[in-house]
Amino acid sequence: MHYKLRTKSSELIKLDILYKRMDLSSDEKRRYTSLKKGFEGEVLFDLLTKKLECDCLILNDLFLSHNHTNFQLDTIIIGHGKIHLYEVKNNEGNYYFEADNLYNMSGTRLSHPVHQINRSESLLQQLIYNLGYKYSIESSVIYINPSFTMYNAPLNQPIIYPTQLKAHLNQLNNTPSILTTKHYSLADTLIARHQPHSHFEQTPHFKYNELKKGITCFECHSFLNPSNNGTFICHVCQHIEKVTDAILRSISEFRVLFPNEKITTSIIYDWCRVVSAQRIRRILLKHFNQRSGHRWAYYV
Repeated sequence: MHYKLRTKSSELIKLDILYKRMDLSSDEKRRYTSLKKGFEGEVLFDLLTKKLECDCLILNDLFLSHNHTNFQLDTIIIGHGKIHLYEVKNNEGNYYFEADNLYNMSGTRLSHPVHQINRSESLLQQLIYNLGYKYSIESSVIYINPSFTMYNAPLNQPIIYPTQLKAHLNQLNNTPSILTTKHYSLADTLIARHQPHSHFEQTPHFKYNELKKGITCFECHSFLNPSNNGTFICHVCQHIEKVTDAILRSISEFRVLFPNEKITTSIIYDWCRVVSAQRIRRILLKHFNQRSGHRWAYYV
C-alpha cells in the first residue's frame, strides 16, 4: 500500500515554469533535466510497486535529518521484519564498471550509486534505532530505464537492473508479511519527520520583469495565441484547452513563483496577456474570494 505518495519537489515545480519563461544557464538546464528525468523514473517505479499485493507500507520521497545531517530516500517499503530501501536511477544508454568505479562510455567517472545508498541506509538505521525501532534494512539501487546497459556489472553489488526488476518484485510479493500497529507507528513517525522543502534545492534567481508573459500549452508548453472564444487551440500540437482552465493554471504558476504577491486583475492580466482583463476579472470573482485593499481589490 502506498502510504506516502510521491509529489514533485518545489524546486522541480519552479523549474518547470521557469524553463518556459526564461533562458536558463547551461548548469541550470542540466540540473532541470536531471531532476525531471529522475522524477519520471521514480514515477515509473511507483507504478510497479503500486501492484504489490503483499502486506506492506510504501513511503515515497522522504527528506529526513539525523544528527544535523540531511538525507533523501526515494522509496522505502516496510514489511513484516525488514525495511527495503531503494534508490531509483533513470539512466539510459551504456555504462561500465571498472575497479569498483562507474563510468559512462565517454570515460567520465560518475558518482557511485551504491556509496550514495549506503550513506542513506546508515543514517536511516541510526534514526529508526534512536526512535526505538529495531528493523533490518536491505538497500538496493534500481535502474528503471529499459534502455540502460551496464558492462562489467559486478555481482557483489546491491544493484537491480531492468531485466531483474520483475523477479525482485515477485519475490517481495511472495514473502510472508503481516503488519502490526508498530509498523504503522514507524511509518507515521517517518512521515511526521519528513521535511517538505529539501535543503538540496537550487532555484535560479529571477525577476518578474525578466520572465516571458503569456499562457503556455498544457501539453507542449508553447505560448498560446489570443482567444476570443471559450477555448485555446495550440498552434504547435493542436491541443485544446478551455480558457478558464488555462487561466487558472497560469494563476497557479504565478503563485508558485511569487507567493507573497497579491492576486489582482491587473497583475494576472499582465501575466497572461492573451485574454481580456474583463475575462480575467470574471474568473477571479468566480474561483477566488475577493478582498478589498487600500487602493484595489485582490483575491485569495
